[in-house]
Amino acid sequence: MRLAVLVCGLTAWVELRAADAGTSTNSAPTAASMDALDDKQKLSNGDRLSFRIVEDKEEPKPLTISDTGELEVPYIGRVLAADKTCQALAKEIKARLEQKYYFKATVILGVDLFSKNRGKIYLVGQLRTSGPQEIPSDETLTLTKVILRAGGFTDFADKKHVKVTRKRAGGQEAETFTVDVSEIIEKGKMDKDLPLQSGDLVFVPARLVNF
Repeated sequence: MRLAVLVCGLTAWVELRAADAGTSTNSAPTAASMDALDDKQKLSNGDRLSFRIVEDKEEPKPLTISDTGELEVPYIGRVLAADKTCQALAKEIKARLEQKYYFKATVILGVDLFSKNRGKIYLVGQLRTSGPQEIPSDETLTLTKVILRAGGFTDFADKKHVKVTRKRAGGQEAETFTVDVSEIIEKGKMDKDLPLQSGDLVFVPARLVNF
């Protein structure tokens, strides 16, 4: 009986010391566990993630990366997530949460489902086939590739002034690139080929003089 009392007393002391240290004998992952998050695989549009803040002691929340590459995170709103690893993104979110909302935030991110594609680009103008095209998750889709997949230019296309309009995160003004695709296709200047991103709008204008 005395031994049992001593054991119970030791258990109570351990639990008390753990509480004083801000931990628990059945502790959830601590900040150190964030270093165990994946730091190899980069995230992309359409990926479905599970998100939780350990200190909230709540179930993980499902979040999906949007076509613009952003994640809608509780408390802080939109965060650019595409092309970042879970570990890098979690540390960025942690820093932002601790700026205003938390004294300490342990952010755990995991991928529930990788998207089969990284979003869509949109084609309009003097092309054989207009409309959206998906960006495969295992491929870098460039401007010339997407034009060839659309069947190429029409006879009246202005190949020297193909425009790519790209949305920017945070409501910033969109960027527009003008590319001379004839240089790339006909002269082999592949270094001028433009890698496309989800949400890009490709516009092929008509030549001013058609003959």
